[in-house]
Amino acid sequence: MRPTDVLPALVTAPTELFIGGAWRPAGDEARFTVHDPATGEPVASVASATETDGVHAVEAAAKALPGWAATPPRERAEILRRAFESMRAEQEELARLIVAENGKALPDARAEVAYAAEFLRWYAEEAVRLSGTLGHAPAGGNRILVMRRPIGVAVLVTPWNFPAAMATRKIGPALAAGCTVVLKPASETPLTALAVAGHLQRAGVPAGVVNVLPSRRTGPLVTALLAHPEVRKISFTGSTEVGKHLLRQAADRVLASSMELGGNAPFLVLADADLDEAVAGAMIAKMRNGGEACTAANRFYAHSSVADDFARRLADAMGRLRVGPGLEDGTEVGPLVNERARAGMQEVVDEAVAAGATVLTGGRTPDGPGWFYPPTVLADVPADSAVLRREIFGPIAPVVTFDTVDEALDLANRCEVGLAGYVYTRDLALGLRISERLEVGMVGLNRGAVSDPAAPFGGVKESGLGREGGHEGLLEYTESKMIATQW
Repeated sequence: MRPTDVLPALVTAPTELFIGGAWRPAGDEARFTVHDPATGEPVASVASATETDGVHAVEAAAKALPGWAATPPRERAEILRRAFESMRAEQEELARLIVAENGKALPDARAEVAYAAEFLRWYAEEAVRLSGTLGHAPAGGNRILVMRRPIGVAVLVTPWNFPAAMATRKIGPALAAGCTVVLKPASETPLTALAVAGHLQRAGVPAGVVNVLPSRRTGPLVTALLAHPEVRKISFTGSTEVGKHLLRQAADRVLASSMELGGNAPFLVLADADLDEAVAGAMIAKMRNGGEACTAANRFYAHSSVADDFARRLADAMGRLRVGPGLEDGTEVGPLVNERARAGMQEVVDEAVAAGATVLTGGRTPDGPGWFYPPTVLADVPADSAVLRREIFGPIAPVVTFDTVDEALDLANRCEVGLAGYVYTRDLALGLRISERLEVGMVGLNRGAVSDPAAPFGGVKESGLGREGGHEGLLEYTESKMIATQW
C-alpha cells in the first residue's frame, strides 16, 4: 500500500467552522476540497465560511472578551500549558495531518508540531509577566502609573506553509494577553488549524475565545471581519502584496496591525568560512520545509575564492536529498503545495539559465502525479539576475560571487524586503559587524536557523510591522493605559 492511500484515514480533524465553542456548517452550507499535494487527490471537504459567519465569529469573540480579559493570568497560563501538553501528546497524529494537506516530509511535520506547541508553552510562561510601571512625573507633584491592557478582539490570518506553528504563534500571545481571536487559516491547509482549535477547547479555553473560519472566500470574509466595529487588531502572515492590501483596509478603522510579510534572505559565505559548516547551515536555511519558508535562504553570495567549491558541495548535498510523498519512509523533501507553486519553480530556473546561470543539480520538472520539484542549485548567476529579486519559496539555490565584503553587503541589501539573513565566517568580530549592517530583522551568524519562540521574529522595510515570539510578541496584543494620580 502506498503511503498516500491511507491519507483519508488520517484526516480525523473537524471539518466544520468553530464559532462560539461549537462546530457548525457554513451559513449557506458551502464546502471546499482540500487536496493532497503528493497526488493531487482530494483529502477532505471543509466548510467554507461566509461573511455572515464572520460576523457571528466576531460577535462570539466580543461576547467572550470581558470574561477572558478578567481571567487571572495564572489561569490563562494553565490553559495554555494544557494545550501545549495536549499537542505534544498527539504529535504524530498532528504531524501526519500536516503532511496530508501541506505535503511536507514527515520529519519536517513532526518538527513543526513541536515548534508550534512550544509557542503555547512559552506564552503560558509569559502570561504572568505582563507588568506595568510606576514613576514620578519629572516636575513632581503626581505619579505616572502605566499598565498593559488586552487590545481586544484580534483577527488572525495565517499561511499554508506552517499551518500549526503560524496559528499558535498568534493564538498563544493573544490568549496570554487576555484577547479573544478569530482565526482565518489558509484554504490549502485548514485541517491543522481546526485540529489546534480542538486541542485548545479540550484544554479549557472558554467558548468564543478562539474561533476558526476556514473558507475559500478569503477576500470578502476578511474584509467583513476588519470592518466589524468590535475588531481592534489584525495579525497577518503572508505575502507583502496581500499585507499592503490589508493595511489599507485596516487604515479605514485605524486597527492595530502586525504584518509578517515576504522575505528574500541573503546567505553570505565569506572567504574564510568553514565550507563544511556553511553547507550544513545552507541546507537548513534553504531546505527547511522544502524551501517553502519566509526565512529560507534565497540568494547565496559566496566569495570568489570559495564560490565554485561551495556551489559544488551544496549541489552534492542537495542532489542527495530524497524527494517523495511526505509519509513515505526516507522522504526528505515533499511536494510543493500546489501546481502553481511548482510551475513557478520551473520559471525561476528557465529565467536564470536564460540569463547565464548553470544548473548544477535538479532544474527539471519530473513526470508523474503530485507537485514535486527537485532540489536545484544554480551557479554563475549574474548579480543583476531577475530571479534574485523574487521570493523563490521552493527548493532552488542561486549562487552569486562577490569579491569584497562591501560588495556583498551592497548586493544583500539591494532589496525592498528584509526579513532574515545568514553569514558564515570564522571571524566573529567581522561577522557581527556584517550582521549589524545587513538590512534585515534577524541574522543567523554561523547557523542556518533563526526562529525560536523565545525570540522576536520579524523584519524591516517591506517585510512587515511588529514582532512575533519573545516578550515582544505578547506586547503586540496589548495597549498601554496611563493613570495620573498623586498620594
